Amino acid sequence: MTELPELSGKVALVTGASRGIGHGVAEALVARGDRVCITGRNEDALKEAVERLGADRVIGVAGKAHDLAHQSEAVERTMEAFGRLDFVVNNAGTNPVFGPIADLDLDVARKVFETNVISALGFAQKTWHAWQKDNGGAIVNIASIAGLAPSPFIGAYGVSKAAMINLTQQLAHEFAPRVRVNAIAPAVVKTKFAQALYEGREAEAAASYPLGRLGVPSDIGGAAAFLTSEQSDWVTGQTLVVDGGLFLNAGVG
Repeated sequence: MTELPELSGKVALVTGASRGIGHGVAEALVARGDRVCITGRNEDALKEAVERLGADRVIGVAGKAHDLAHQSEAVERTMEAFGRLDFVVNNAGTNPVFGPIADLDLDVARKVFETNVISALGFAQKTWHAWQKDNGGAIVNIASIAGLAPSPFIGAYGVSKAAMINLTQQLAHEFAPRVRVNAIAPAVVKTKFAQALYEGREAEAAASYPLGRLGVPSDIGGAAAFLTSEQSDWVTGQTLVVDGGLFLNAGVG
């Protein structure tokens, strides 16, 4: 990003943002003038992402999303660097297993929930106490259409995303009226995380989408920018499905 807009005065924290959807979200927020803290597990990848986004407006805090110390550090360093924390986008996620849920290792299931759900709650709690409780703001949780319907072979991921959608509603109810909390449920977005779902057969995968293509990170970035903007001031507790029309096929059989 070469030409940065005038500062908006708002600050965001985006988890899992060294690449993929998280990076697309951070890019959209920086593009409108927000200052942003991004997190990720790989310190080198995070540094590269900060440079791409603009090191004068973006900081990176490396660590694992489910680690409590990392959550605290990310919130504290954001407050130290920018003096406020208006928005949190919980994007960090994992899906380390592919197969039937009947044979799922329960330790793996715990790991999925720790990263996909408990970490989102942790970041929400810490941001609430650090800034949002007294000053307001918005939270966006990146869920998935896998949380809205059965998701064969990625069942643990789907169940965790269903939990995240319910967590969104719980937080929206509890944090109102100062903080709005919404979720985004994407279909397949072209990222390294989702590569196994389309690699080598993208045209075939995209053929089932009424809009004729798979998603890209900027599709989700635009949705997150809307849900953290004044244009969505009367929206909370909702899950915005961003799926290229895929669910339109649900009744076709």
